Amino acid sequence: MRLWLLIPLALCLPTLIRSEDYSDVTIVVRGSETIASTSDEFICATIDWWPPEKCNYDQCPWGQASILNLDLTNPLLAKAIQAFSPLRIRLGGSLQDQVLYGTPNLGSPCTPFSKVSSGLFGFSQGCITMERWDAINNLFVNTGAVITFGLNALQGRQQMGKGVWGGAWNSSNALELMEYTVSMNYPIDSWEFGNELSGNGIGASVGAEQYGKDIIELKNIINQLYGNSRKPLVVAPGGFYDQKWYARLLDISGPNVLDAMTHHIYNLGAGNDPQVANRILNPQYLGQTSDTFRDLQMTIQRHGPWSAPWVGEAGGAYNSGSRTVSNTFLNSFWYLDQLGQSAKYDTKVYCRQTLIGGNYGLLDTQTFVPNPDYYSALLWHRLMGNGVISLDTSGSSYLRAYAHCGKQKGGVALLMLNLNKNMGFMVSVRNDLNINAREMAGIRRESSFVHGLKRTVSWVGSKASDGLEKREEYHLTPQGGNPYARTVLLNGGPLQLTENGDIPSLPPVLVSVNSPIYVAPLSITFVVFPDFEAEGCER
Repeated sequence: MRLWLLIPLALCLPTLIRSEDYSDVTIVVRGSETIASTSDEFICATIDWWPPEKCNYDQCPWGQASILNLDLTNPLLAKAIQAFSPLRIRLGGSLQDQVLYGTPNLGSPCTPFSKVSSGLFGFSQGCITMERWDAINNLFVNTGAVITFGLNALQGRQQMGKGVWGGAWNSSNALELMEYTVSMNYPIDSWEFGNELSGNGIGASVGAEQYGKDIIELKNIINQLYGNSRKPLVVAPGGFYDQKWYARLLDISGPNVLDAMTHHIYNLGAGNDPQVANRILNPQYLGQTSDTFRDLQMTIQRHGPWSAPWVGEAGGAYNSGSRTVSNTFLNSFWYLDQLGQSAKYDTKVYCRQTLIGGNYGLLDTQTFVPNPDYYSALLWHRLMGNGVISLDTSGSSYLRAYAHCGKQKGGVALLMLNLNKNMGFMVSVRNDLNINAREMAGIRRESSFVHGLKRTVSWVGSKASDGLEKREEYHLTPQGGNPYARTVLLNGGPLQLTENGDIPSLPPVLVSVNSPIYVAPLSITFVVFPDFEAEGCER
């Protein structure tokens, strides 16, 4: 760790950083209004159905992490969920549309998945018993989790051709599960309909017109079952974005039926692709995903403004993730960057694949110990509020920055990702209230460290006139400087579970607002400005 992180005096910085080690950057935060908003449970994680026999690339990384076999009594699991207060959890995945529910009228034995070469994704149908459903819901009630459950949307349909399924949805088994859930007062927040059946589908597909009719049926079931009590949201289709298919789904289902449109993103390639790490550190490559977020936002605005965009599943690298990247510090650059990008386009929920399971779990599949991305998600959840703020950045594209209203202490929270392996950035943060058009036009020409240091005095607005205000800084770096480390450092100290297995506290370093921020090479920095004058956050 660099010594400067422990020294809040900006005047000491020049003696600690050689001139060739950093580049000056100015960030202008436009706090006069918010450009988008997220939900309180924006951070979401998934639990999948994959059994231990799920294998990719000569590895089988799922172990006992399925909805059917996960150790629900492990205290580390409960503590990891509780730390978010609350964490949204989405139960679903590829085998979702082969799941039966062990209700009294099922009419067949309730058995788990087994490998069958002729089955969808190489597995037979599987079944969840009501005893297991009870145990899962008890865990979530006790930990305060917010639950989205994915229903089987292929039940009753027939395969019409290669990968194409037709016919109406048979809702009887799902209805019985939902009736039981209501009778037990299990607080399901949302029912999601189907998994990756949109467009051409993954393994199977269903036409948008039939899908829309079936969603209307699901909405009617929910209205009848829940009566005058709070009704769970209807969420669909949980697939890869296809503009024409998604637009048609909204047109067919009609107003106020589909509350949220979920889509899946795996933009880093296959789990065994040797380019995964390079893509994570390529700002141009990362930025391509914005096209999907923007297009979905526009489709919803034009065809179903009553709905909201969600990312229902995103794991970076598909097929269980990358065994060398997905559980390391390096992966947090992709993850946090996509949280920031998606939020700018009004995404309300972002579900990470997975909470546990595969190579991309926030928790280690075997030990339940948090991987680096867990702490990245927790810091975002605690610091970045719902309101999204635009900003202007001078300098290198390798410094990616996002601003939100502060979550707990007001003001503004800023996330900065330095994708450069060799260059640090000395960042001066300005408020657009205190910068005129002429200054904005010349912002990219500001390069002097001393000049930038002098000009930060009035960045926060009228609230910081006495120079005594502090900001909070959270610097994340990899242990030993190794980007593939499984341990992340916060302000130089390792983040590890306590002796009692509790999630560690995440204390910041307090620094004068009048000093610039140094973002080290290949590091992540959250900064909270409690006194930042942002009118958009005060409305």
